[in-house]
Amino acid sequence: MNLMTRRQLLAVLGSVAVTGVRSSAQKGPAVQVYKDPTCGCCSLWVEHLRKAGFSATVTDVADMAAIKTKHGVPSQARSCHTAVVDGYTIEGHVPAADVQRLLKERPRVVGIGVPGMPIGSPGMEVASVKPQPYDVLAFDKAGKTTVFASHR
Repeated sequence: MNLMTRRQLLAVLGSVAVTGVRSSAQKGPAVQVYKDPTCGCCSLWVEHLRKAGFSATVTDVADMAAIKTKHGVPSQARSCHTAVVDGYTIEGHVPAADVQRLLKERPRVVGIGVPGMPIGSPGMEVASVKPQPYDVLAFDKAGKTTVFASHR
């Protein structure tokens, strides 16, 4: 019979504890998402973020216009949902890779957004429809927009 000694057991438990700490430390950036309670495409975008490693929390909101105004989203960049991550506003169906780039480069902008709801953007995929080209816009405090990324 092969019994584990107390020292071996403590070593195994210590290893498990360290591994647990390491995996929780690897959890991606926390994203707070605000969406209309009836919006299905917003939920699909949240899943897209989670698959990319983000930790997303969702709050259903009846007055999305107030959320967009509060977080500085100009009218020309507005879409269906608004998110906040590490001090930046993310508007609409922005690809997770563009959010990651934003967090890495840290430009002096309020946030980035995909205006409208272009077919083919994350959460708006439709198998039988050709994806539309779209731009991800960066926006500043004055509401000025510039192209942050293009998806063709």
